[in-house]
Amino acid sequence: MSDYLSHEFAIDSYRPPPEGHVSHSRLERVLRAGRFAVTAESNPPDSADPEDVYQAAQPLGEVVDAINATDASGANCHMSSVGISALLTRAGYSAVYQISCRDRNRIAIQGDVLGAAAMGISNVLCLTGDGVGVGDQPGAKPVFDVDSLSLLRIIRMMRDQGQFLSGRKIKRPPNLFLGAAENPCIPPLEWRADRLAKKVEAGADFIQTNYIYDIQVFEAFMSRVRDMGLDRKVFILAGVGPLASARAARWMRSNVPGIHIPDFMISRMEQAENPGLEGKKICIELIQQIKEIAGVSGVHVMAYRREHLVSDIIRESGVLDDRKKTRTAR
Repeated sequence: MSDYLSHEFAIDSYRPPPEGHVSHSRLERVLRAGRFAVTAESNPPDSADPEDVYQAAQPLGEVVDAINATDASGANCHMSSVGISALLTRAGYSAVYQISCRDRNRIAIQGDVLGAAAMGISNVLCLTGDGVGVGDQPGAKPVFDVDSLSLLRIIRMMRDQGQFLSGRKIKRPPNLFLGAAENPCIPPLEWRADRLAKKVEAGADFIQTNYIYDIQVFEAFMSRVRDMGLDRKVFILAGVGPLASARAARWMRSNVPGIHIPDFMISRMEQAENPGLEGKKICIELIQQIKEIAGVSGVHVMAYRREHLVSDIIRESGVLDDRKKTRTAR
C-alpha cells in the first residue's frame, strides 16, 4: 500500500493509552497523537478471490488510516469480515474488523477475536447488527446472544484481564483497539449522548457514527458529549458519505436502519443539474464542517460500491493537508 501519511505527530496533543495496553494499530497512534483521523469502508465482495478485496482497498490506501471490513451489513451475506481483515492486514493495510452479534454466539465470537488478533488485526468494531428481516435471507435464524455493549465488555475482559467470559485464563491476550458505533441523529435525540456514555463505560476506545447529513443535529449531540466530558474519554469519528441522487437518498432514509437525511438535503439533490457531483460536493462540505466541531477526532467515509470517490473526497476536503508526504511504499 502507499503509506505517505506522516508518523511525526504533535507531542502536546498526545493522549496516552491505558497502562499496560499495547496495540499495533495505526489508527490508534494517529488518534492518540491528536491528528484528525480518516477511515473508510471496503465493501465486501461476493467472491472468494482475494484480488477483489485488494482492488477495493487500493483507492483507499493512500488516504485513510484504517479500512473497515463490514460484517454482513444489512443482513446480506458477503465475504466474512475476519477474512477481509486478514487479507487487508497481510497486504499492509490497517483493518477495522467489524463484529455483528446477529450471527454468532459468545463462544464463536471470543474464538474469532483470538484468531483475528493472531493474524495481526488490531482494531475491532463491536456492533449489535441489523435484524435478518432487512436482508435477502429473512429466513435465517438470528442469534443476538449478546449486544454491542456486552460484546465490548467481553473483549475488554479478554484484553485487559486476560480471560474469557467463563473466567478461564488466556495464555496471550489480544492487543486490540476497541470501537463501537453510534447514531447521533436518530430519535430520541436527547438520549444519544447517554447511550454513548454506556459504550464508553463498557470499553469503547473509539466511536464511528452512522451517516451525518444534518450538521445542526450533530452539533447539538457533540455539545452534550462535551458537557458530559465524553470527548476526553473516547475518540469520535463522524460518518459521512456521498449521495448518488435524491431517489437514492429517499430509499436510504426509508429502508436503511439508523439513517436520517433531512428534507433540505434531498431538495438540494433534486435541484442539482448533476446529482452525483452534487452528492460528492455535499460530502466534502460536511467533512470540512465536521472538522471544525470541538470534540470530533476524525471522519469515517462510507461510499457503497463507490470506493473510487473516497480518495477524491478526502483529498479535496483538505483534512489531510497537514500530513507530511514521505516516500511511496508498496
